[in-house]
Amino acid sequence: MAIPKGNLYLIPTPLGENEHDISLPEHNIRIIQTLHIFIVEELRTARRFLRKAGYTKDFETVSFFILNEHTPENEATEFLSDALKGNHIGLLSEAGCPAVADPGSFIVQLAHQKGLKVIPLVGPSSIMMALMASGLNGQSFVFHGYLPVKPEQRKSKLRDLDRIVNHQSQTQIFIEAPYRNKQIIQAIISNCSDETLLCIACNITMPDESIVTKSIKDWKKTNYDPGKRPVVFLLGR
Repeated sequence: MAIPKGNLYLIPTPLGENEHDISLPEHNIRIIQTLHIFIVEELRTARRFLRKAGYTKDFETVSFFILNEHTPENEATEFLSDALKGNHIGLLSEAGCPAVADPGSFIVQLAHQKGLKVIPLVGPSSIMMALMASGLNGQSFVFHGYLPVKPEQRKSKLRDLDRIVNHQSQTQIFIEAPYRNKQIIQAIISNCSDETLLCIACNITMPDESIVTKSIKDWKKTNYDPGKRPVVFLLGR
């Protein structure tokens, strides 16, 4: 008789150093307590998250597999071998939802190929929460990840996004490394139409959360600097 395959649980984590009960349901905590195999991006932060979530198992008895941009695909394919033997596995993000702006998508795709049940758990997504709070079009939108770093390429990309916004009313969403926040804001207001709306959603779920939508024309008057905090940028109408 064939052994039933294990599940792959996609486990969101808080977006910052706030209390877990703000953004994670009790159901997640109960699932986490049953697992002894995790695929994580960074071992130290994964262990810290688990302890804050009330995980009580001795880490010496727990298996951790590291999945990041440096992990070879042929090595990552072995991470699900225990699930084929009937063991459930948890995939953790560094912040927010696994496989969304996160290296976990490869493992999820592999799980489907191997016939494993993939179970996404409820949790925070800065991208979706920013869209919810922006007032921009939530029926048609695109997430671009990071825009080009080189100034000329970034300028060209922003102008392309601005044209899409103005011709299709489709919301354009992107992120940036926090230390480049001020730089990208300047690039946005320099290359987008005055009538285009820009939402700057900063430090979502944190005590100093700030989510503001204004026209480019109005943003030019503010000299806003979010500092080196996580930001989601949205362009729309």
